Amino acid sequence: MHFDIITLFPEMFKSPFANSIIGRAIKNKKIKINLYQMRQWAWNSYGAVDDKPYGGGVGMLIRVDVIDRAIKELDSRFRENDKPRIILTSARGKKFTQADARRLSKEKNIIIICGHYEGFDERISKLVDEEISIGDYVLTGGELPAMVIIDCVTRLLPGILGKDKSSQEESFSENGLIEYSQYTRPAEYGGVKVPEILLSGDPQKIKEWQEKQKNGWW
Repeated sequence: MHFDIITLFPEMFKSPFANSIIGRAIKNKKIKINLYQMRQWAWNSYGAVDDKPYGGGVGMLIRVDVIDRAIKELDSRFRENDKPRIILTSARGKKFTQADARRLSKEKNIIIICGHYEGFDERISKLVDEEISIGDYVLTGGELPAMVIIDCVTRLLPGILGKDKSSQEESFSENGLIEYSQYTRPAEYGGVKVPEILLSGDPQKIKEWQEKQKNGWW
């Protein structure tokens, strides 16, 4: 899978993606992440990508012509049958869920546009496939949401986790249910014991207990 990230701060991505599962995925060529400085499509010679909003108001907006040029240039590099899914990180976008991560993990190519300043010119919404928010709060920019999306999607790709089953039996993987409680040694610590059912050695009873936990019946 290829991720193309359009951002004002490409350096923010380097350290988070250099380590752990994402770092290994890049090293093993399971994914490729390309970072593009938004200012290369600036509307003037000073590298500006924003402008004052019509009608007044606080802050600056990223211009539609800047993003349009960026999308057209990146999109032209793909074959017709491999066109990328284009995502805009936006506070007003659809709230990102595990179901969205699974849906996006089926894509071959994804372009993510990171917002900044006060927001985007409204016409940019017409240039993308979807707008995504990671929660009901405001961040300084769209870089962190882009990282969250990439992390969630990447770990669902075949061969990324040690056992692919790990990404199937986990919280939010089925009807939004939370994963059942898990324990390891020691069997008792601080006066708290591991549930007897988990020590019983009966796979059927253990499975029933786990299913009840996921459904909130404990």
